[in-house]
Amino acid sequence: MAENATEVVAGGVVLAAAVGFLIYAGQGAGLGPAPGGYDLTASFRSVEGVSVGTDVRLAGVKVGTVTALDLNPQTFFADARITVREDLALPDDTGVMIASEGLLGGSYVELLPGGSPTNLEPGAEIEDTQGAVSLLALLLQFVGGQSGDAAAPAGAP
Repeated sequence: MAENATEVVAGGVVLAAAVGFLIYAGQGAGLGPAPGGYDLTASFRSVEGVSVGTDVRLAGVKVGTVTALDLNPQTFFADARITVREDLALPDDTGVMIASEGLLGGSYVELLPGGSPTNLEPGAEIEDTQGAVSLLALLLQFVGGQSGDAAAPAGAP
């Protein structure tokens, strides 16, 4: 009977340690409850590489997350809702773009603050947007442009 009690206690300790580790890892990955913030919206031509939970960054620092993505049936653009930290007062001429972490990295939403003296109100829409740039489309355009130049006869403009 004493062996059973020891095994149960040891199993409980291991289970508690595993749960604690998962909570710690989740908070480190930003999966915990979000601190206070306010919502903003933006409409993009393309949100390729962005999903709910994607980081919103300002000067490389995470200041929020993407909380919703929907297709607007009137404009055929992707409407994104982002939540940014409550203590962050953004000018109303702030821009937003979808940036890439590198050739093989993921995408994130980058805020580009303007210089207006008035700030965005909670729920406001950011008008100045730049959607995701497709690396494949750029590569095809580059290759297509190079082959067109090489095929031109000598002396042609």
